[in-house]
Amino acid sequence: MEEVDKILIHSLRLSGTDIPDEVQSIREFTTELIVEAVVRCLRVINPSVGGSLSHILPPGMSARFRIGMSLAQACQDLGYHGEVGYQTFLYSSEPEIRRLLLFLVEKLPRDALEDASQPVGKSTALHRAIAATIKEQLAVPWVPPTCRTPRLQLLQGTCLLKQFQARPLVLPRESGPSVGKLPQERKDYFVQFLPPVSAQLPRLASFAPSLLEHNVADLSAAQDWENEWKSQGLGSRMSPEEYRQWKHQRLQRRLLDQLRQACPQAGPAPQGATARDLTQLLGTFGAGQERAGALAKGSRFTHTQHLAYKQEVEPATQIQTLPIARTSEQELQERQAAEVEGLESELGRLVGQIEELEGQMATLGLTLTQVEGEVRQRQLGATKLEQTLRVKGRTVELLPDAENNMAKLQVVVEGSAQRIIQLAAQWEKHRVPLIQEFRELKALHDSKELESSRRLSEIRELHERIRSAAEEAKRKDDLYKQLLLELESLPKDVSRSAYTQRILEIVSNIRKQKEEITKILSDTKELQKEINSLTGKLDRTFAVTDELVFKDAKRDEAVRKAYKYLAALHESCSQLIQTIEDTGTILREIRDLEEQIESETSKKTLSNLERILGDYRALKQENAALLSRTRET
Repeated sequence: MEEVDKILIHSLRLSGTDIPDEVQSIREFTTELIVEAVVRCLRVINPSVGGSLSHILPPGMSARFRIGMSLAQACQDLGYHGEVGYQTFLYSSEPEIRRLLLFLVEKLPRDALEDASQPVGKSTALHRAIAATIKEQLAVPWVPPTCRTPRLQLLQGTCLLKQFQARPLVLPRESGPSVGKLPQERKDYFVQFLPPVSAQLPRLASFAPSLLEHNVADLSAAQDWENEWKSQGLGSRMSPEEYRQWKHQRLQRRLLDQLRQACPQAGPAPQGATARDLTQLLGTFGAGQERAGALAKGSRFTHTQHLAYKQEVEPATQIQTLPIARTSEQELQERQAAEVEGLESELGRLVGQIEELEGQMATLGLTLTQVEGEVRQRQLGATKLEQTLRVKGRTVELLPDAENNMAKLQVVVEGSAQRIIQLAAQWEKHRVPLIQEFRELKALHDSKELESSRRLSEIRELHERIRSAAEEAKRKDDLYKQLLLELESLPKDVSRSAYTQRILEIVSNIRKQKEEITKILSDTKELQKEINSLTGKLDRTFAVTDELVFKDAKRDEAVRKAYKYLAALHESCSQLIQTIEDTGTILREIRDLEEQIESETSKKTLSNLERILGDYRALKQENAALLSRTRET
């Protein structure tokens, strides 16, 4: 039981129970330590149940009884089938507590237990240190700013707060499914000319926020690409490069369509505009604004501004040509005002003319559209009339010799009907194998479609398995690194062969004990067989002897006495055998009683009775105190 107790104590320490180092077995557990261990295990197994229980025993007996009943009920709710009550915790016995603690340790979450028992790596140690620091800071109560000490001012003040200002970063990228194949020029730029991250930022305070935001953006892009590839890319039956190129071309076409719709005055695009780059297209639109006549149709505000600017520039040049020395400042201002008024009137007149011309152009445009429509309709009507005239003219030419022409037409019609029948027969000959081939190809296409769908589902399952295998490999790699760090931190003077030798010795001792038990069982079986055979032989011998002596006992007195002695000897031997069997039974009962006495002694019955009596006296005192308080009130 010592090894079991050590393993059990180690598991309880991992669950958070503060067990002193000098405690080495369950026998040394106190009532307080038992309650704490059970509550800690319940908190790990079911936080909603264990969170409402205190791991510290109160001094009052009634409160202790309530905690004991709550713990017993919680253990029964978890599925513990043994006998459990408040006495299990307050007046415990070693076997019951060992059985209960083993049940609770088996109910602990295996992942949490394995994580707690695994060696601690750098990342895990950092996370635990951060969690411990945050927990310590949260445990400190809030203090007003005027009452804070320097340490509290450092913890609860705003001096350590930084603004989360992220800046765009350029980091070297590798080729991948979500990024694509990088050109060699960009790789050379990353290697030779890309500045480090710290040199790309104007302030060092934005270093961590920029890295965090860049990492989150990369993870989000990778996740979006993976979801898009699984939902649409696999169904397109294209490679990742082909799918990405197709997506880029589709986006380029959409942008070109949007630009054409937004800028219809730029004229029709050239024939190869769909293959142009977006920058070239924008350059074309920008260059078109400078060409004469490229954007001839502008808005009214554009014409007005252009004319005003033009009219203002020309008088300004005329005014500058006048000799400044001959005119005074007032005359110059009057002349400028007169010229401005003239220009404004001229501008208004020109604006009115432009508006009138625009209205006329709109009216003429509508009229032109209507006229073009009417021309098209009349052209269609003329074409129909020409066809009708041609048919009627041909008919008029055939009227003078109507009978011969009718016969000729009949022959032509019959010949056409025969040709149609022949063509239909030929078409039917070709149609049947074509339909058969079409059906076969359709069935083959359907089978290939089903096969491709099955392959697609298999590919998706394979992707899921690859992802889970990658996560498992990553987890095992982290575990390997942690175990390697733990191995390096272990003392080097510990010999592994000593532990191996000890394990082998334990295994050999167990094997020897098993062999001895098997030998004893076989000896017992052989002895039982021998006893059974001797008993049967004895019964058969006595029956034969009794029969022979009984026949002679009727005629001879000595034989009669011998028969009586034989019967008495047989009865005495039977009683002796029965006495030996009863003695063995009594010895077995004695051993059982000794074991029961030993188990009862291990249950600390006397000490538990003394504790119960002490608790009973304390409970009576508490009741008396409560009664006296009730009377006083």
